[in-house]
Amino acid sequence: MEQKPNSGAIFKNDRKTADNQPDYRGKINVDGKNWEISLWVKEGSQAGKYFSAAIKEPYVKPEEIQSTTAKIQSLDELKDDLPF
Repeated sequence: MEQKPNSGAIFKNDRKTADNQPDYRGKINVDGKNWEISLWVKEGSQAGKYFSAAIKEPYVKPEEIQSTTAKIQSLDELKDDLPF
């Protein structure tokens, strides 16, 4: 699914196994930056039903971080070999 600027999609969390896990999850794009969004359905005595939301940066697997770090270190080594 293509992520368009300043848009997103949220889906029902079919994998929810505990109350602290979100009822809905999705991805949004704000000003060109991707975010993960989680929504919980809550109910207040005066407000009735409403959504509680949390937004965070997308999860990156630890092995992807190590791979990226290794690539950066390789580039730094190449820079040392350049004559200028």
